[in-house]
Amino acid sequence: MGGLSIWHWLIVLAIVLVVFGTKKLRNMGSDLGAGVKNFKDAMKTEEAPKQIDPNAGTGQTIDVEAKDKTKS
Repeated sequence: MGGLSIWHWLIVLAIVLVVFGTKKLRNMGSDLGAGVKNFKDAMKTEEAPKQIDPNAGTGQTIDVEAKDKTKS
């Protein structure tokens, strides 16, 4: 008793083929492969955070006054 031999794996494979069929297994494999590929592509093309250019705008200046907040 221990690990599974090659004959055990072949029997399991045969049962899986009978239960699911080759077409469904092929579709599941291609869907899984496409998902992994899309995930890798998304990880490669991750954009850096956009930085705001303070000089780019409408040319308007906003004049504000800051108030000092102190605890009483």
